[in-house]
Amino acid sequence: MSKYRITLDGKVYEMEIERVDGQAEEVRKAPVPAQETRPAPAPETRPAPSADAGQSPAVRSPMPGTVLRMNLAKGDRVKKGQPVLVLEAMKMENEIVAHGDGVLCEVYVSAGDTVQGGAPLFEIGKEEAVVK
Repeated sequence: MSKYRITLDGKVYEMEIERVDGQAEEVRKAPVPAQETRPAPAPETRPAPSADAGQSPAVRSPMPGTVLRMNLAKGDRVKKGQPVLVLEAMKMENEIVAHGDGVLCEVYVSAGDTVQGGAPLFEIGKEEAVVK
């Protein structure tokens, strides 16, 4: 049995791994937060998508995951609360909804994309702000 300490998203975990039949390693117990913690690394900075006048900021991913499907496309009209895309995270499907009425003026992801938490997904602008 070997003990390992790993850091994931700035959190330190300790785990024990046992070698079985000398071939594969298998987790004996789920990761448990370690007693000792280290300061989290500085968050990755990424440039914000450009926003023209009249557009709202990008809707960002609430968690890391995979975009399963897009329900709407750039240029489609949206209503507040309408599902724009489905994000799979931790084997659960999460609908990402429009935060207001308008037009889907920018889409930064497509089905199959893997995104990090905080990554821009889409922007909703006012209909008159979108050039057709």
